[in-house]
Amino acid sequence: MAFVFSNNNDYSNIELNLYTCGIESCESEHSYGPAVRSGYMIHYVLDGKGTYKVNGKTYNLEKNQGFLIEPNVLIYYKADRAFPWKYTWIGFNGIKAKDYLKRTTLSSDNPIFSFPENSNLLNSLSNIVDSSKTTSNRNLIILSKLYEFLYLLCENFPNHEVITTDRPINYIEEALFFIHQNYADKIAIKDIAAHICIDRSYLHRIFKNFTNKSPQEYLLSLRMEKAASLLQNTELRISDVSRSVGYSDPLLFSKTFKKSKGLSPSDFRYKYSNLE
Repeated sequence: MAFVFSNNNDYSNIELNLYTCGIESCESEHSYGPAVRSGYMIHYVLDGKGTYKVNGKTYNLEKNQGFLIEPNVLIYYKADRAFPWKYTWIGFNGIKAKDYLKRTTLSSDNPIFSFPENSNLLNSLSNIVDSSKTTSNRNLIILSKLYEFLYLLCENFPNHEVITTDRPINYIEEALFFIHQNYADKIAIKDIAAHICIDRSYLHRIFKNFTNKSPQEYLLSLRMEKAASLLQNTELRISDVSRSVGYSDPLLFSKTFKKSKGLSPSDFRYKYSNLE
């Protein structure tokens, strides 16, 4: 039983996002990989046995043990032949995911952990899977349970050597907050860098490292997503939409929007409008 979530406006969150979760009873010798995952994943063995391979090491796991998968790290795991495992898992990403996990002792070099059946960690993990089945305000309940689980993970497996000041992630958070507060104004990347008091080239480097986009690409993408939402859900004129997302020139806005979405603003509204 698996639940997979697309990264859309309903379920995605810049800071932290659950993209998959579920429970599976595997068949004998069922395997995955060798392959890499795009986000972080945590598997917890509910019953049976299996093996997990990462960084040239093989780990034999059984009931009440779990393992961490980090993004873009080659991994392989396989259910035992005689006693195939049943496990529950969650997959998550976001710009704070790496930072949160660094507060724990878990990593690709130390991926295995254990906790008992009555552990609050296991209850929290089960709550995430259960919350994924809800239909009302699902993104809110999922995020609350995911934050709770990561908090408990940090409490149970704390990394006492973690440094909590002057980290690049702090600059990224400030940059993202500034962009989301000011995308409707005529801002440039130099304004973002000046606001958080760092060099523009340094901002570009760390921003792309954490978001896979340059600050300019992220700002453009955000503006186009906001414009698309306004075109779909309001009757604002194209010129009003243009100004609402930081473009004083409607013609430039229309050209940029068409390049981004493949349709002019008017054609996009005609095709995707949610208004009756």
